[in-house]
Amino acid sequence: MCRAGQADLVVFDHDLAPVQIRNLERETGVRVIDRTELILDIFAHRARTRQAKLQVELAQLQYQLPRLRRLWTHLSRIEGGIGLRGPGEMQIEVDRRRARQRIGDLQASLEQIQRRKTQETLGRQEFFTVAMVGYTNVGKTALMNALTGERLFTENRLFATLDATTRSLQLPGGQTVLLTDTVGFIQNIPHHLVASFHATLEEVREADLLLHVVDASHPERRNQITSVERVLGELGCTDQPTVWVLNKCDLVDEGSLPKEQDQYEETVRTSAVKGTGLHLLKQSIEKLVHKQQVEIEIELPAAEGRVAAYIAEHGTILSREYQNAHVRLRAVLHPRHVARVKEMESELGSELEGPACS
Repeated sequence: MCRAGQADLVVFDHDLAPVQIRNLERETGVRVIDRTELILDIFAHRARTRQAKLQVELAQLQYQLPRLRRLWTHLSRIEGGIGLRGPGEMQIEVDRRRARQRIGDLQASLEQIQRRKTQETLGRQEFFTVAMVGYTNVGKTALMNALTGERLFTENRLFATLDATTRSLQLPGGQTVLLTDTVGFIQNIPHHLVASFHATLEEVREADLLLHVVDASHPERRNQITSVERVLGELGCTDQPTVWVLNKCDLVDEGSLPKEQDQYEETVRTSAVKGTGLHLLKQSIEKLVHKQQVEIEIELPAAEGRVAAYIAEHGTILSREYQNAHVRLRAVLHPRHVARVKEMESELGSELEGPACS
């Protein structure tokens, strides 16, 4: 087949051992790569930020380290004798040592970036977080743009997005949540990538709610859903509340909509391009946000607006009752926000009268 097609490259759709690649290259006379090497190469071309480039380089080095020997076959052993090593073998050891040193440097750099990002995102912990997950090229970034009004880069290709991007999203009731776009998944995702993109995938693990975005028009959507669920299982995210988003419904006839839409508790049909279903999606997010919230009552001085503003931003105010110089609020909040409201209430000190937050 290589001779007939004048091919200079053979790509296998599964992983190959180094010895298999060497034997195949010897038989075919052309370069041979496997699935992981192809995906890593695509990631290398897509990486834009420093963190993404470091993550991809780390994954590439970890993949290539046991395969360095085949890169130096032209410097094979040329000196005979027990205990003697040829220049090829010496060069292999040098390359392995340099690769291991570079892997250590990359891991240290990524840990430093992660520590800095952790500090930068400490303020986000007070917000309800929503992470979009899904197979690559299902339209997650386009959906984020449609929901938030952003203009993030989108393109109809695999792995257009490698970095986690977070933007604020205001729900119909006025509450603000944080929406995060994550790297797309793929069938049999290389474990090197899972390890290298640990910091990025951590956004998924720590999210309060997942939006599982599915390309409703794709003929292999069922297999794609299975692949994403498998990765989520590896990340320990199987118990998180999830909204199923059947995107690209503008490409599907009304009579041939995916059967998956009736299999899940919360399913919304959307089209990021046409802008349809976006309000329903926000309502579904708000519904699941409310499921994790508790109701509180608090009495504040009417002139004190800081606590009320915090409650309105992070929850939903159900009622206000004014009496003399005070206002009684009834609202729903996430338990972690209730704890913060209690702290803010205690800071008011003697200004507060009446019942405490309950």
